[in-house]
Amino acid sequence: MSKGRHFVGPDRERDGRRDGRRRETVRAVVYAACGTVLLAGCASMPDSGDLRGVESTPRQDAQVRVFALPPHENAPPGQIVQGFLEALTSDDPHYETALKYLTAHAAKTWRPDASTTVLDGGPTAYPVHDGTRDDSEDYASTLTGGRFATLDSRQSYDPADGQYRETLHLTREKKSGQWRIDDLPQGIVMGKSDFLRNYTAVNKYYFASNTPTESNGQPVSVADPVYVRKKVDPMTQTVSSLLAGPSRWLGPVVRSSFPTGTALRKGVTSLTPDDQNRLTVPLNDKASRVGSAKCTEMAAQLLYTLQDLTPTGVDEVALQRANGTQLCVLRKEQVATVAARGVVEHPEFQYFIDGKHRLVRVAGDSLEAAADVTPVPGALGEGEKQLRSAAVSRDEGSAAGVSLDGASLYVGSLVSGGSLGEPVLTSQGTTKADRLTTPSWDGDGDLWVADRDPKKPRLLFLEKGAGEPLEVRTPGLDGHVEAVRVAADGVRIALIVEKDGLRSLYIGRIERDERSAQTSGGSAQEKTTAQQTKGQRTGEQSVVSVLELHSVTPQLEEVTAMSWAGDSRLVVVGREQGGVQQMGYVQVDGSTPVGSAPAALTGVKSIAASEDERMPLVAYSEEDGIVRLLSGSKWQKLVKEGSAPVYPG
Repeated sequence: MSKGRHFVGPDRERDGRRDGRRRETVRAVVYAACGTVLLAGCASMPDSGDLRGVESTPRQDAQVRVFALPPHENAPPGQIVQGFLEALTSDDPHYETALKYLTAHAAKTWRPDASTTVLDGGPTAYPVHDGTRDDSEDYASTLTGGRFATLDSRQSYDPADGQYRETLHLTREKKSGQWRIDDLPQGIVMGKSDFLRNYTAVNKYYFASNTPTESNGQPVSVADPVYVRKKVDPMTQTVSSLLAGPSRWLGPVVRSSFPTGTALRKGVTSLTPDDQNRLTVPLNDKASRVGSAKCTEMAAQLLYTLQDLTPTGVDEVALQRANGTQLCVLRKEQVATVAARGVVEHPEFQYFIDGKHRLVRVAGDSLEAAADVTPVPGALGEGEKQLRSAAVSRDEGSAAGVSLDGASLYVGSLVSGGSLGEPVLTSQGTTKADRLTTPSWDGDGDLWVADRDPKKPRLLFLEKGAGEPLEVRTPGLDGHVEAVRVAADGVRIALIVEKDGLRSLYIGRIERDERSAQTSGGSAQEKTTAQQTKGQRTGEQSVVSVLELHSVTPQLEEVTAMSWAGDSRLVVVGREQGGVQQMGYVQVDGSTPVGSAPAALTGVKSIAASEDERMPLVAYSEEDGIVRLLSGSKWQKLVKEGSAPVYPG
């Protein structure tokens, strides 16, 4: 368990104290009013007085940029090490100041963009005792600290723990007599508070490649979060990252419409929208021959990616060939006709199970605390079967309900007069807690649910909510699935997994593969199952797997509830070791998004959020029943008797 990581938000004051490292001697703050000239005419540096640690605190002023100072003449090796570490946290676009602390050879071979290692309290430098005399020509310093996270070469975030330990070696250059670093690890290292000040999370968008497309043939967008340096031309960084391709984890299930090798045209170092909020993106030769349909998909990827990067977003994207001629233009209001977001924007209703164990709903746009609650049309709202949980399809045309005893799963349409028929799935678990979880619909209209029967725990998939349930392959799953939520894009799934009494939240990648039962050499039973699976062509077997599960809440020992709350964000209810229940947001990569956590609420057993972040949170509390959290408000009671709230999905 990582003791330095916090669920709701970072302890910035503590990190600031630990990160402060004689910044007065190596760092200067340059304000926009003074231009970009380091301290020129802005302030004077004191030439006397003692040295004191200066806390590293997040700076909210967008007009403030931080630059490091180059090495002093005849600086001792300890100052060279400290100055280099400070230079890594500055707003220097190409780490030019950091390079001045290296020998010429080291400067040529060092790759700062290889990775970023984030430590709980910043790196601590310890001199190696051998060869550290003043008259020595060699010096070594060991950097240590507790790992918090890493960014890889594509700027993808990954939580980390354990100890960081690397060595910087210095030598005294013969010609100049100055100490310089001649051997160092690739990438950069910094403390958590410096990371929060320097970096911001953005979503790149690609298209799902292994799921059926929407009925109109549109590709479905998938968010791929990365971190970019927030004060070093983040727009250009983000576009370059998008062109470079998806993260390693997401890559197998998405595609990019940009041809392989596409990059910004040589010589293009900055991208800025014009006064009409139009962004022109000059590309290299790799993209010069794409057709109009492919080009508009490329533009759609850019518009989705840049939508939240500036306060107003980007209204129009124009793509150019390497020779400067125009490839295509796409406006923001046209993007939905090119590619679907996948998420349900502004769902019509919120749903839950009422005191009579029926599926009921309330208008999604209702802002009143005492909104009208009505049973859904059809058998699930008429009480034909008493329910304990339900899931509503994303088009809000059908729903799946789990019986009160948790043993049976029913699927019915949300139209008056509709009947349920026989259950589509039955669990043989001996107790209610050992039976079916709340189901979940993906964007293709397929239904997911877990059977918690200890004798046969399974994650199951029902194509279009019907037919023979298909057991999902889950290699690497260590524990039993207690809750399931599938993302709208159909390629990511969130699972609460229990092991040894601890419950953690995992994100997995969904991969689908159709194999011919006639040629795969499968057993007769496997062939029969394939032929019975509704919607599959005769003789084919659909293989669905959840791969590369990774924990996004390593600091929590008990996750009570979760729900998707955006393209790459979830809301989670959980408890740290020895702590109390709390609620917060987490990104699919395990990072904590910027912003405040939801207001505290006690006794939360389930929670529902819409991927449309404008919609209110809905929760079931043992003390208050069904409650809603409207934007800018407090939790408000909707009904006392009710449970299991859900949004479509």
